Amino acid sequence: MQANTSMLEDKPQVEQTTVRVERRTQFGRFVQSPQTNGIDIKWHYGVVNSNARERLMRQSPATLWLTGLSGAGKSTLAYALEKILLDRGHCCFVVDGDNLRHHLNSDLGFSAHDRRENIRRAAEVAHLMNEAGMIAITAFISPFRDDRAMAKEIIGQERFVEVHVSTPGIVCERRDPKGLYAKARRGEIPEFTGVSAPYEAPLDPDLEINSEQHTIEDAAEKLYRHLIGLCYIK
Repeated sequence: MQANTSMLEDKPQVEQTTVRVERRTQFGRFVQSPQTNGIDIKWHYGVVNSNARERLMRQSPATLWLTGLSGAGKSTLAYALEKILLDRGHCCFVVDGDNLRHHLNSDLGFSAHDRRENIRRAAEVAHLMNEAGMIAITAFISPFRDDRAMAKEIIGQERFVEVHVSTPGIVCERRDPKGLYAKARRGEIPEFTGVSAPYEAPLDPDLEINSEQHTIEDAAEKLYRHLIGLCYIK
């Protein structure tokens, strides 16, 4: 059966390779000599390009990186936006911090090193979803600016949308849906963001949403309209 050439890469293979290798080489992305335990591996390039996926899905891939304190409403907002997007015909998925720690990141704790590795892996997952043409919606406290900058570099500046869910700490603690603030105040949880560990708010987020001032439905609609404004969806 003859291949559908409209779905194939329009550029020569050599040119495609050049474009890809020019991407960042930090954080394990396209490193020249990956650790392979003696196994000879190479990067394999497909024949379907991102333009073909965008035509198929009628959207441009993006990652909305929702950051904020525990209890700010990140996960609730992420899932509300996911439903809006799917109901309106857009392919997306939520990468939730708690869910990832049940599986891929179950070996990580909450030290500064493990938090950074948690964000690195999450960013790689979002990046893969973007490569597949999907919109990824992440929900992570991600308290440190350097870690969020790393995530942005892994995902790519052109696809990274930083959203600060800026619900004040006093409101988050009053909600305390998981009882974590109470445990942290009793000293049962060390290095808890907003109590015994710092949160570095974004200096210039793409969008800021205070869930105390909006219903979840209104906040999700605001995010949806923001995606339209950035031309990721139409």
